[in-house]
Amino acid sequence: MKIRSVPVLLAFTLFCALPAASIPQTADRKAVWANQFYPGEANELRSTLRDLFTRAVATKVTGAVVAIVAPHAGYVYSGGVAASAYNQIDPQRRFENIFILGPSHRVGFEGASVYTDGNYQSPFGPVQVNTALGKQLVAASKLFSSRRDAHLEEHSVEVQIPFLQQRIGREIRIVPIVVGASSQATCKEIADALRPYFNQKNLFVFSTDFSHYPSYKDAIRVDRHTAEAIASRSPGSLLTAIRENAETGTPNLSTSLCGWPCILTLMSLVEDDPGIRIDIIDYKNSGDAAGGQKDQVVGYYAMAVSLQNAEKPAAFSLTDAEKKQLLVLARKTVEQQVGRHALTPLQPADWSPSLQTNCGAFVTLRKQGQLRGCIGRFDATEPLFKVVQQMAIASSTEDYRFPPVSVAEVGRLEIEISVLTPMRRIKSAEEFQLGKHGIYMKKGSRAGTFLPQVAAETGWSRDEFLGHCAQDKAGIGWEGWKDAELYVYEALIFSEKELHLQ
Repeated sequence: MKIRSVPVLLAFTLFCALPAASIPQTADRKAVWANQFYPGEANELRSTLRDLFTRAVATKVTGAVVAIVAPHAGYVYSGGVAASAYNQIDPQRRFENIFILGPSHRVGFEGASVYTDGNYQSPFGPVQVNTALGKQLVAASKLFSSRRDAHLEEHSVEVQIPFLQQRIGREIRIVPIVVGASSQATCKEIADALRPYFNQKNLFVFSTDFSHYPSYKDAIRVDRHTAEAIASRSPGSLLTAIRENAETGTPNLSTSLCGWPCILTLMSLVEDDPGIRIDIIDYKNSGDAAGGQKDQVVGYYAMAVSLQNAEKPAAFSLTDAEKKQLLVLARKTVEQQVGRHALTPLQPADWSPSLQTNCGAFVTLRKQGQLRGCIGRFDATEPLFKVVQQMAIASSTEDYRFPPVSVAEVGRLEIEISVLTPMRRIKSAEEFQLGKHGIYMKKGSRAGTFLPQVAAETGWSRDEFLGHCAQDKAGIGWEGWKDAELYVYEALIFSEKELHLQ
């Protein structure tokens, strides 16, 4: 099933009504834009997001990301740029709350509406709303309210949630805020109420599209002017840029920034802090989408807000007991899968916080020192213990290079697990460190990877390591790595032999 086609006017319209029957009557806020702005079926949505994240700009921000700016149009138009923004978030970080601020497109009011009546629904399942914190905001500021009507048909908050679930995981807690404002003073007061939460413990998502309806070339110019003003961290510069864009007489330009109240709130939060930096990550407009028209477009930017002087979180690690628990899980899974027995159900309560962290991982099987199967995944979208179970199944039955493992072989296998850090794109092979980094290379539709331990196992030089990966794994020729996209990652590697489990 492919993504449902969304007409341009539907994806970009500022004021459109849903049928009265679609208005939720229960406490939970329904995913009303599923099957319109994005796929409504979980497997299709997961596949779509994986593709968007793979093609998006990789992590490039050095500081601790506390906020992102992401677009909110249909995924076929703005999903790639949104994924670039979410790629800047460390998937291993855990946030107390995720504040999502989106502009009000359909209900006119002055202030900020926090949803406090229940959770937000998603094709991936319900997302917990911190209703208690929302009620505290309403009680503390006259500009905050809990009006439901601002949320029921609003897409600017809803479309961000699947990206969060895919990047950080399903166990997140959000504070959804729809902003309606007509003045800088209102935005500043909203920022003042949110300031105690604007720190490393929480994440803020500011939802906005940029220019609406100029031509393709005009949009690039107008949007760049707006984005550079945002990067300056000055509310005055942003207001000046919006005014200057309007004064240019650009044909069909109806707005420079549909979510300006949200972004002006962000500017008020960061203007006086020299330790905060706003980076421009990615840009496209609707004319870049397949079949997108060039005469009237909508612009999209991905931006990241980071603390440059913040302490970096401690590197991810596992105790020997946790490593053994994963290895026991992998072996038991292989035995059950090969023996065609029911898999043991996994309960989150049985696993430590580290093993519940979303990580990519590979499971490697060897027999008498020879490779017998190795499959893994890079995307950190599920808890580590679940990924290990899934990859144990895959490495024993789905590695196309080998026949499925037989029952008689299981006892002779040695199992090794590699837990991966997030991939980081590098500009040059000079940044690749042999023995420390794994390599992932991509050229067109072809891609391949070698885990870090391959260097020690083969004794290859750096160029041999890259050449073999390009030729043997990616299929792009011995020197194909020289003009391919290169990504590095690190791995925490442990085996049954090392931990005396054999």
